[in-house]
Amino acid sequence: MIIMLGMVNFAFLDSGTGGLPYLTYLKKKNPSASCIYIGDTKHFPYGEKTEAQIIENACGCVEKIIARWNPHTVVIACNTISVTALEELRCRFPDTPFVGTVPAIKPAGLISKTRRIGLLATNATVRHPYTAGLCSRFAPDCRLVSRGDPELISFIEHRFFSATESERIAAVRPAVDFFRENGCDVIVLACTHFLNMADYIQAYAGSAIQVIDSREGVASHALSVEKTGAGKTPCEPEESALYVTGFSVSNDSCEYETFCRRNNIKFGGILQ
Repeated sequence: MIIMLGMVNFAFLDSGTGGLPYLTYLKKKNPSASCIYIGDTKHFPYGEKTEAQIIENACGCVEKIIARWNPHTVVIACNTISVTALEELRCRFPDTPFVGTVPAIKPAGLISKTRRIGLLATNATVRHPYTAGLCSRFAPDCRLVSRGDPELISFIEHRFFSATESERIAAVRPAVDFFRENGCDVIVLACTHFLNMADYIQAYAGSAIQVIDSREGVASHALSVEKTGAGKTPCEPEESALYVTGFSVSNDSCEYETFCRRNNIKFGGILQ
């Protein structure tokens, strides 16, 4: 039974709260859009799980999302879920349009002069054959220098908003130094958590290295899919909100509430 609390244009699914910049970016392009964001914090981090675990966790969340909101479009605001589970999600939920998030390797290949592209991602995204396939297809003459960084992802999920400026710079330094030492002149942020640190990564990397992500492509694609319409019953728009699936540490609730206030979004609590 589907219980629609209100019209939701877009539901965003991520492994945590790192991908919220995708929602805020889309809202800037279309302020009238009603969006809800679900961070599957109960199963965080996805990047350290098996392919089967990622697929089942993601499908379980989408089932709850559709049952509660029946959104017009589901945006998978997570590279790991997208490269691992997007095909299965489309098979299991054929009536719901999905928009995935994949590493911005194609634009990186267009701008790299050294032909060495840095990929900052989860270990699952680094290992997945889909990622290597993107490089072979869109940047065949480039060397892809990959770095899985679960420590930085954990820092962003749990400590970013309470960290000092110096702590934030210190957190991104190992990754940037790794890519600089390997001759990369482009760093692709291939985990949505890193979008929250994009300015710090770029500041420490300097002008010789360009930091890119897929926000523009994902938002534009989502809005184009939405325009086609799914013929779903219209209701009053629901206020945009963030939901999580659980609290992994004792202070997560306060941190999520602070996070939402700073991003001008309602905190909806735990998605049951």
